[in-house]
Amino acid sequence: MGTTHGEAAVRQVVNDPRCYLSAMAKTTVPIKFKAKLSRPAEPKGAAWSFLVLPAAASKKLPTRSMVTVDGTLAGAAFRARLEPDGAGSHWLKVEKKLREAAGVEAGETVELEVAPVAKEPEPKVPPDLKQALASDCAAEATWFDITPVARRDWIHWITSGKKAETRAKRIATAIDKLASGNRRACCFDRSGMYSKGNMGPPEAAAE
Repeated sequence: MGTTHGEAAVRQVVNDPRCYLSAMAKTTVPIKFKAKLSRPAEPKGAAWSFLVLPAAASKKLPTRSMVTVDGTLAGAAFRARLEPDGAGSHWLKVEKKLREAAGVEAGETVELEVAPVAKEPEPKVPPDLKQALASDCAAEATWFDITPVARRDWIHWITSGKKAETRAKRIATAIDKLASGNRRACCFDRSGMYSKGNMGPPEAAAE
């Protein structure tokens, strides 16, 4: 049986990490893997640590973009947001409280089990974006009418720029597009694979 034009188009979008399909099937089977826990090189003396998911584990997630998961780290339960690492995988920031609850230290290889949440939580709106939205009734109306995932994507696009002037320009563009009824920030590289910006895990401290 041949491939229809529609099927080919869907396959192309699914395989392009710059695109996001809100209707993509969620992974319901827990994803189990092991990863090394590292301390960041900066800031010095940071209490938190981080780990990068193995590529095989990350591929089981529904998107190359940010995704919220419920999981366990060495048996300690948590809910956290996995961030794109800019290389096609994801990374996880491990706060001190979770690390201590798990009884592990930086430098150890730890066992994890994660699964995407059924519904993405409401994202935290940066103060500068919140102020800009409040100044434009049409943009604010669209903002409150879109989904939490769409709001998260707008925030992700705005905050992924490295420079302050880039962020300011993106906020202005977002307000203009939202005021015009555009509901999604399309199309930008949510994976960081093509335009990393400030995405990706920190540099690991020397052991």
